[in-house]
Amino acid sequence: ACHTAQGGARYAGGRALATPFGDVPAPNLTPDPATGLGDWRFAAFWQALHHGKGRQGELLYPVFSYTSFTRVTRADALAIFAYLKSLPPVRQVAPPLGLKFPYSVRSSLLAWRALYFKPGVFKPDANQSAAWNRGAYLAEGLGHCNECHAPRNALGATVSNGQLTGGQIPQVHWYAPDLSTRHGGGLQGWSAQDIVDLLKRGQSTKGAAFGPMAEVVHNSTQYISDADLHAMATYLESLPPRAVPAGMAAFTRVASHAQGASIYARQCAQCHGSDGNGVTGIYPPLNGNTSVNEPSGVNAIRSVLLGGFPPVTAGNRQPYSMPPFARELSDTDIAAVVNYIRQSWSNRVTAVSAGDV
Repeated sequence: ACHTAQGGARYAGGRALATPFGDVPAPNLTPDPATGLGDWRFAAFWQALHHGKGRQGELLYPVFSYTSFTRVTRADALAIFAYLKSLPPVRQVAPPLGLKFPYSVRSSLLAWRALYFKPGVFKPDANQSAAWNRGAYLAEGLGHCNECHAPRNALGATVSNGQLTGGQIPQVHWYAPDLSTRHGGGLQGWSAQDIVDLLKRGQSTKGAAFGPMAEVVHNSTQYISDADLHAMATYLESLPPRAVPAGMAAFTRVASHAQGASIYARQCAQCHGSDGNGVTGIYPPLNGNTSVNEPSGVNAIRSVLLGGFPPVTAGNRQPYSMPPFARELSDTDIAAVVNYIRQSWSNRVTAVSAGDV
């Protein structure tokens, strides 16, 4: 997902990853000797993955998620390296680094790493089951879920007490929801099978993957074994309950509710139902939907503006998609219908404005 440019050769780099500090190009991971990993030895690859340092010892920018990949075992890192070495070599020079000063000065990472990075392979918890430990290893390490599903501070580091509590993805403008299934969690009410279905098929009885998560499912999680998916679900089910944000507790229905209801009946109800419960396996429910009820409202706004496109997977080869309404509805209309959805049925979350749209 990061190391393949749109329309480009797989793993050959060339894709610029946007950050609040400037763009960072993803490097070529094919075994081309001049522009890729062709001359790399495993020791250098392990140093990058585990310590966040390049082949010459240079500090790597944490847009490369070594803050999570440091948990990957040496055996798994060796397997990844062997796979990358088996790819067809592609000659592709990486674009120049696009970071702004002073972030372009690599020595500035010394202070960042001292504050926010502690290398260490995942250590199993003897008090937990084998399935839990496997799920934790996959979610915290190889899956690097926290890189999106956690809030970040002004220096781009994930908040220490925000493990999988949800956060807006910088520069991408989607919200990755909280992943707790317990009270107040973003996946409250989800079963283990719901989690497995979403990661395997891109759709479950509770909702569908779209936006950046659709790319994750299409490129990655649909290929994970069922045993590992169930292990990840076991781990997510163990995440603690969440406190309800103060803004959500002080719920007030907006004045445009009737306007939003009219738009919903005209544009949305045919698929999602007047009760917001959708059609199982075809049209996702909006009632109690994680992405509808996330704190910012950005996911619902973007879905109405740009449409919703679940991933094509082996288990769902022709998913139903949602058309975009950016040309049919005004900003005020979109805010009204999004607020109607976010404040109807069991949904009780804060309003968005036309300015947000």
